[in-house]
Amino acid sequence: MSDILVSKNKLRAKIYWWLERPDREAWGPKLLEVALVVLIILNVGAVILETVDSIYQSWEGAFNVFEGISLCIFILEYLLRLWIVPENQDSPSRISWMRSPIAIIDLLAILPALLYLFIPIDLRILRTFRMLRLLKLTRYSPALGMLLAVFEEEAGAFFAGFFILMLMLIFAASGAWLAEHTVQPNAFGSIPQAMWWAVATLTTVGYGDVTPITVAGKIFGALITVIGIGMAALPAGIIASGLNEQIHRRRSSLQREFRKALEDGIICQQEEEDIEALRKQLGLSRRTADHIREAVHSEKETKIGATCQHCGKPFKAP
Repeated sequence: MSDILVSKNKLRAKIYWWLERPDREAWGPKLLEVALVVLIILNVGAVILETVDSIYQSWEGAFNVFEGISLCIFILEYLLRLWIVPENQDSPSRISWMRSPIAIIDLLAILPALLYLFIPIDLRILRTFRMLRLLKLTRYSPALGMLLAVFEEEAGAFFAGFFILMLMLIFAASGAWLAEHTVQPNAFGSIPQAMWWAVATLTTVGYGDVTPITVAGKIFGALITVIGIGMAALPAGIIASGLNEQIHRRRSSLQREFRKALEDGIICQQEEEDIEALRKQLGLSRRTADHIREAVHSEKETKIGATCQHCGKPFKAP
């Protein structure tokens, strides 16, 4: 029994090595990652081509076979990632992993096809939701992963911003209805009807298909337009602030790694490889890493060369 358990743990550790790439320089896991990225891109391309009736009718069988193979691969990938969770010290439990944003994205990539087995609707309409598989690229792209981390960390701020936007939407629709419903009953006959104008105005799109014509309506519309400019910039400001914070954290992580490596005064080959692996994982450029390296070297040299102004003895390097 113990031998079976040991073999099982070894297999799980090996699969973890292939899927999660703890060794960033290993060619096998790297090629597997590239293959999965290509498969995701091909799936998105297939969804796009299936909307062209002439192409879909000529290649329906090929599309169905490709979808079946892709679905099996994505289901297997999801189950394997769920199985190897205990190998990752940052994931406390499988339940916690299943509730993480990246795991939810993996589930959404296979869920539409699985729902077809239970819900009898047009398969092509359901397959359109396979576009969600494009989100799986967040696992392989540091930039998309950074954006996902921003959405996760700033969820409260986003919720507050959209809640305020909903209040403004109701307020704008109500004001437009009061000012315009008697002269434009078709466009502003009710508050739900006026919401189309409110959405177009608050988002500063302004299609022009529905516009106020009364004096009160025009004044109110101008006020809402000015407010809408600030409201539209609110989510962008949250994202920009969150991205800046993420970049600062990643640079600080690499800086700490450089300082740790320089504790003995030199950076050995193994430490260089560890730093390079961390740089790729964090999605930082070589130029940024070089700037951080120079800053840490200068900081260390300054500390070594500094002397106490009271006793004149040099400070010891940390």
